[in-house]
Amino acid sequence: MEPVVAIDGPSGAGKSSVARAVASRAGWRYLDTGSLYRALTFGLLSKGLDRVQSDRAAWICAATPGIRIAAEPSAADPKIFCDDVEVRVEIRGDDVTKNVSEVSALPCVRTRLLTIQRELIAPGGIVVEGRDIGSVVWPQAQVKFYLTADLSTRAHRRHAENATEKGLDSVSDSLAERDQIDSTRRLSPLTMAADAVLVDTTDLVFKEVVERIWNELERRLAL
Repeated sequence: MEPVVAIDGPSGAGKSSVARAVASRAGWRYLDTGSLYRALTFGLLSKGLDRVQSDRAAWICAATPGIRIAAEPSAADPKIFCDDVEVRVEIRGDDVTKNVSEVSALPCVRTRLLTIQRELIAPGGIVVEGRDIGSVVWPQAQVKFYLTADLSTRAHRRHAENATEKGLDSVSDSLAERDQIDSTRRLSPLTMAADAVLVDTTDLVFKEVVERIWNELERRLAL
C-alpha cells in the first residue's frame, strides 16, 4: 500500500501549503481535513444554523446527516463539495470561520466526518493535514509530523494570506480562541502524537519547512 503521511498542528503553522507542496513533489494525493468540517459548517449555515438560539448542539446533530460532504483529494486541484456543489471558496468566509469550532467540537460531527476521512485516506499515497490525523484519524500513518509556531508568527501569516479587513490583533485573538477550543475539547483534541516529528516553523521560511519534511520522508520511506 502507498504511504500515508500525517501533518497535524494549530492554525497558521503552515500545514496546508506545506502538505500540498510535499504531496505534489511526491506525486501523492492531498487532503485538508479541516475543509470537510468547514464544508459541513457551510451546509449547516445554509440550513439556518445562525438563526438557532437554543440547544444548538441538538439542532446540529439532527441536521448533519442530511448534508452530503465529499472531496477530491488532489494536490494539483483539491476540491470540496457540500450537497454536490463545489464550495472551496465559500467555506473560507467569515461566517464559516466563526462557527466551525463549535461544529467541529461535537461528537456527532466528528464521528460522521471520521468515516469520510478514513474512506478518502484508505487507498494511501496521500498527505493528510489536520489536528488529529496522527492521533485519531489515521494513527497507523507511516510518518507523522506536528507543525507549530508561536502565536505572533501564526497571526502574521494568517493575516497576510487572508484578504480581510480584520486587524492583526483580531486575527491573533481568533487563533488563540481556536487553539483553546481545539486543545481542550473532549473528543479528539489537538495534540501531538507520541511518534510524531515536531517541526517548529517560527523561524523557518516555507522552502525550509518543505525540505525538512522531505528529508525526513526520504530517510523513513527511502523515496
